[in-house]
Amino acid sequence: MATRLVGKVLDRAFYALDARKLAPLLLNKVLVHHDPDAGRLMARIVEVEAYAGAEDPGSHGYRGLTKRNATMFGPPGHLYVYFTYGMHWCVNVVAGTDGVCSAVLLRAAAPMAGVETMHARRPVARKESDLCSGPARLTQAMGILDEHDGTDLVRGVVRVLDDGVPPPKRPGVTARVGLRPGRGDEQRWRFYVPGDPNVSRGPKGDR
Repeated sequence: MATRLVGKVLDRAFYALDARKLAPLLLNKVLVHHDPDAGRLMARIVEVEAYAGAEDPGSHGYRGLTKRNATMFGPPGHLYVYFTYGMHWCVNVVAGTDGVCSAVLLRAAAPMAGVETMHARRPVARKESDLCSGPARLTQAMGILDEHDGTDLVRGVVRVLDDGVPPPKRPGVTARVGLRPGRGDEQRWRFYVPGDPNVSRGPKGDR
């Protein structure tokens, strides 16, 4: 499995798209965290969900700007990190334009480098494909926390690289996971790499 840091850091313009257009383009890109304690951690993004702000009742930005979701309204190409269920951090890529809420949740990734550190952080994972197979698992394994909210993906310690592996021509597409009825559960804005063992369990009936 490749561990060398090979690839181009995605520039700001790459992220300046509506989340629903950006989400499938993030598939097979490489998430890199230069962790000051653990060294370089890398994982290939294999599952994402788009959230469309004011027109999306499933989005944290649906009801407008708050202290919690402020990063989502900022310039594209930054991380939005939030706490959920009183125990987990989840990470999003901010998309679109400055002042407009649009973001892509990173749901799952395939470990590439720093696997021993990921196992140490997730001792309950029985196999490598369990390390980052869900949004909370991904952030735990990669060491992404509240302090990374607002991190610049172009210049910060967390970046996204294009190492030449293209997104799938026909990504898997389903409804998003975990939304209540009437809260955007009908929108098919979850995208994943078909057949990848690191993809998390999707909505009932779709996988």
